Amino acid sequence: MHPAQSPGRRPVHPAGRRPVRRDGALHADLCIVGAGSGGLSVAAGAAQMGASVVLVEKHLMGGDCLNTGCVPSKALLAAAHAAAVVRGGARFGVNGHEPEIDFAAVRAHVQGVIAAIAPHDSVERFTGLGVTVLQAAARFTGPEEMEAGGERIRARRFVLATGSAPAVPPVPGLAETPFLTNESIFDLTERPAHLVVLGGGPIGVEMAQAFRRLGAVVTLVERAEILPKDEPEAVAILRDALRREGIAVVENASVTAIRRAGNGVELELEAPAALRLIRGSHLLVAAGRRPNTEGLGLDLAGIAATPRGITVDAGLRTANRRVFAIGDVAGGPQFTHIAGYHAGLVIRAALFGLPVKVDYAALPWVTYADPELAHVGLTEAAAREAGHQVSLLTQKLSGNDRAQAEAATEGLIKVVLGPRGRILGATILAPRAGEMIGLWGLAIQRRLGIGAIASSLAPYPTLSEISKRAAGGFYTPRLFGAGTRRIVGLVQRLLP
Repeated sequence: MHPAQSPGRRPVHPAGRRPVRRDGALHADLCIVGAGSGGLSVAAGAAQMGASVVLVEKHLMGGDCLNTGCVPSKALLAAAHAAAVVRGGARFGVNGHEPEIDFAAVRAHVQGVIAAIAPHDSVERFTGLGVTVLQAAARFTGPEEMEAGGERIRARRFVLATGSAPAVPPVPGLAETPFLTNESIFDLTERPAHLVVLGGGPIGVEMAQAFRRLGAVVTLVERAEILPKDEPEAVAILRDALRREGIAVVENASVTAIRRAGNGVELELEAPAALRLIRGSHLLVAAGRRPNTEGLGLDLAGIAATPRGITVDAGLRTANRRVFAIGDVAGGPQFTHIAGYHAGLVIRAALFGLPVKVDYAALPWVTYADPELAHVGLTEAAAREAGHQVSLLTQKLSGNDRAQAEAATEGLIKVVLGPRGRILGATILAPRAGEMIGLWGLAIQRRLGIGAIASSLAPYPTLSEISKRAAGGFYTPRLFGAGTRRIVGLVQRLLP
């Protein structure tokens, strides 16, 4: 799913040049493999800028994000949030009660959201933009040519945007046991009685909370600690929130075996305390992702790859200078917005010949739990590991008036600063934290100091005031210190 501001979401302009058939092959300026977030953004932008484009997709237009990732998961989370609001009404003096969950209707809502967005990513829309769409598997037959659906394709530049798929850990018995991934869980027609989630990353945490709020018993199993890339102070608060909702969070537990148990599943764990057994009706495997590189014929094109993905340089070029790789398959951060960012860089490089370089200094990510956990830039640990001289600013959400009014006071902001107040990173745990983190991303991208945030004007009462308040804390020791009091006393004596 491409970002709203990406070329794929801009108003439609006149169609670009069509690829031409010559010498038994389609000839184009660009051949893009993969119609997910990154591929669609490159295809739409390039076509509207006048390039001839071939787009190859072997499965569903819109890719993982539209069909099995970002869009359905957020639609499911919205339904789960509605259920939580009904349960929690009593704290506002409103009759709170256990909601009746119509799981078939929840699924219909999820599928309806996908259907509403799908036309933006459809074959018809991209054909209308002048893109030649081939619905087939693609593979290189040489350094300058691909084959897809019986068509030979020769292009000035190729873009591999094939994304990633759920990784399946090598746990004994898992291959013989029915399990769900993000590619199948949204097809469930009935609510699981007891969902066991294997993996405590963002997907695992989001789905655990969603299904718990929709009435399932949920056990979340993680071999280390949940959300290990995030600030531990924020994760601790979120972990407590999950447990209060009734989710059994089992951490530092190795799964030694998985097997069928009647109509359900059984996990054998090696945990610090003792060997444990967990039985559930359904198993969701959310243990990371692997790049989709199989069957592309990379060796025939002279393209290097590792289990992490296709090897690219700082400009996203592969070992074959005609070929770029973007998004999840490029082996870097696996986020939809990164695929959209990569797409913009490739358009500049492939269409205009401009030098480009990936910069992840202001990389944001969000775990869409409740409260949301949003981060941008460096964590404290990463900043110290990089050798920065670090100072920290923190504020609890309980000090925010809007949070008090909405009885949503669990959360915080943590800002990581370098010398002279340079902003290196920020974490926000709060309702809609993902909507607030962009301010800090812009500050990092523009290399602003903390004073830029401290002097900003935030409307009252909003949750976003927490950013300004935290930034103001940088100046508090000096502003209210003995030096300031002496200056104020002197000025007051001198004023008429």
